[in-house]
Amino acid sequence: MKTLQTDDNPFEILDGDARCGLVLLADHATNRVPPAYDRLGLPETAFARHIAYDIGIEGLTRALAERLGVPAVMSRFSRLLIDPNRGEDDPTLIMRISDGAIVPGNHPITEAEWQHRLETYHRPYHGAVSETIGRVAAASGRAPLVISLHSFTPSWKGVPRPWHITVLWDSDHRAVDPLLSELAAIPGVLTASNEPYDGALRGDTMFRHCMKTGIPHALIEVRQDEIGDAAGIARWAERLAPILTRLNADEALHTYQIFPSRTGPY
Repeated sequence: MKTLQTDDNPFEILDGDARCGLVLLADHATNRVPPAYDRLGLPETAFARHIAYDIGIEGLTRALAERLGVPAVMSRFSRLLIDPNRGEDDPTLIMRISDGAIVPGNHPITEAEWQHRLETYHRPYHGAVSETIGRVAAASGRAPLVISLHSFTPSWKGVPRPWHITVLWDSDHRAVDPLLSELAAIPGVLTASNEPYDGALRGDTMFRHCMKTGIPHALIEVRQDEIGDAAGIARWAERLAPILTRLNADEALHTYQIFPSRTGPY
């Protein structure tokens, strides 16, 4: 599969058949921080944790894009540098503390550096997402289906998270309802809606590119121990590929329809 990247790699595009009408996104695909930032003052071990990226999601996105033959956009920078799944005015856009870890390279931070990270990483990534969605819409002649892929920790503050895979959403249920139904039919798999997070987050990637434009979408969260190795990634790619194929084949889904956000007026 052809890979398209910018020179400083704020994003990577996996080039698939735009006529299929399906786009995959991975906001937190990698834990990469450019050498000039000296790991933001953190130990190397911090970048093996969920605070730095969504474990397993780069591999799952590549596997699904390959199986489905569709375009995918992945970020190429750690969420610790700047979080692409936050709006530009979100106070958690650049985290000073993440899951108990103080990030020295983020506090204090100058306004110039804040703007530099927006312009160098955040905005180019979202530009690539917007361009890819627009290209797929033009090639397919319909509203594309957008699936965002994330992963979550098996437990949080000592409390186990029992779900194997979940779906996050705001108020556009068109892709969510059939997706949840398909996932619930997998033997031995526990799924849920809006767990372990609420999918209504103003300014996030789905809000910005799908809710405001009326594009059908869903955000899939996979528990990290389910996709922590190559075997787990292959297993979930094999499970999800036919589900997404069936979902994408529903012509009634590929329409523009704006739903009121649970976060308030646009």
